[in-house]
Amino acid sequence: MHTQSVESPPRPPAERRTVSWAGALAVGSALLLALVALRWHPLMSLDSDVARTTHRWAVDESGVTHAFRILTDWVWDPWTMRLLTFAVAIWLVWRRAARWTAVWLVVSCALATLVQQALKALVDRPRPVWPDPVDSAHYAAYPSGHAMTATVVCGLLLWLVHRYGAGRALWRTAVAVTAISVAGVGLTRVWLGVHWPTDVVGGWLLGALVVVLAVRVHMRWQV
Repeated sequence: MHTQSVESPPRPPAERRTVSWAGALAVGSALLLALVALRWHPLMSLDSDVARTTHRWAVDESGVTHAFRILTDWVWDPWTMRLLTFAVAIWLVWRRAARWTAVWLVVSCALATLVQQALKALVDRPRPVWPDPVDSAHYAAYPSGHAMTATVVCGLLLWLVHRYGAGRALWRTAVAVTAISVAGVGLTRVWLGVHWPTDVVGGWLLGALVVVLAVRVHMRWQV
């Protein structure tokens, strides 16, 4: 008597896409982390060339530099992003039915911060040093905390806007704000001479990975 094997049901397309994105982002993040940690010379040279060029522009264009300092220190600062996260979480709790989502949002952002700080301590990459700095920053360079935090917060909030069925105008506005914020914060950090370009790219990759994994958790465990 033959027994028929029972195969597990195929994953839905959305789940397969999530797994694929998570895998690609994890590989990209690990590869860049390894190259930075090993101080791979071609990459370090490219970092230095870009950083020197943008710093020269920052010194010459004082008006643009001042505007970028306001954006990076106030609008896109990690603490501004965290306060935005808490505000949205409070709104979700007020909705009562979305309390799990509020907890998920806060925990996801907190875990992203822990990962970011752990990697900074592990890699311990020095920040750029200039004879005529236009800004200053603390802690190690890799990954960029501004870039990673903005990617995580804006990415998760964008997904929530989509999940709660925003209209076309609101959705387009949210996409535009997210793109400008994530790209803009990376540009300001390099322009102000407080990060190497790969610090920003590393923050983007890791932040996107956190978003994909967090969305996967929410879709699997939502109550």
